[in-house]
Amino acid sequence: MTSIPFALNHMAAPGLSLDDFFALAVSLGISGVEIRNDLTGNAIIDGTPAAAVKALAEKHGVTIVSINALQRFNEWNDARAAEARELIDYARGCGAKALVLVPVNDGSGQADGERQANLRAALTALEPLLKNAGVTGLVEPLGFEICSLRSKTEAAAAIRELGFEGTFKLVHDTFHHHLAGEGTFHPEMTGLVHISGVSDSAVAVGDMRDSHRILVDGEDRLDNAGQADFLIHSGYKGLFSFEPFAPSVHSLADPKTALRDSMNYLDAAF
Repeated sequence: MTSIPFALNHMAAPGLSLDDFFALAVSLGISGVEIRNDLTGNAIIDGTPAAAVKALAEKHGVTIVSINALQRFNEWNDARAAEARELIDYARGCGAKALVLVPVNDGSGQADGERQANLRAALTALEPLLKNAGVTGLVEPLGFEICSLRSKTEAAAAIRELGFEGTFKLVHDTFHHHLAGEGTFHPEMTGLVHISGVSDSAVAVGDMRDSHRILVDGEDRLDNAGQADFLIHSGYKGLFSFEPFAPSVHSLADPKTALRDSMNYLDAAF
């Protein structure tokens, strides 16, 4: 049996301090962690210096896989450029390997031609900033119908066309892959996989939202195990990072046991 190489996104236990979150990962045998810039009262939003985060990661012996995320990255303007520079500097300072790039998700920027041009403009502006800092840009298409970048194939084509394969990779999110209905995988372009499950049998695929995303279990409708199997056997050698958004997960008194159960399920199903 092949053991899946897991990582842990802070969204798996957002109520924990960064210190306790890193300790949780280590207790599960996980050494790759993702930190976020959208958790109130926690790094990065609370002003914790990047050097302090780096020291904390070194204390626990974990690697910061990514900062999650630069939002609306494909709506490039002066404000986005300033935010990008700040996050890229923070990533370099704390030792994060990558910065997740999340597209506009409000129904705008979807027109054919417009969305491709916006994507290429953003990638072109971000490339030297990321490259100079030694930080990878992880482009994460979202499967929601209102998203301005749903297709991993479209994102991969832009990265290749611009010759930026050394700077940008894709995030394969099992939830968004399922919602987008995109059958194509891009293991050679994938830098990180986000995993979460949906077990609610009553919700239609088009109505699935972040609040439905739980830890993967035997009732999973997204076929996380099948997606992981395909990626690994197609050559993907990276991490599979737990990223559940459901309040039911965030309120767990014992996230360690729940995460361990999900890890065991996925390893057994693989």
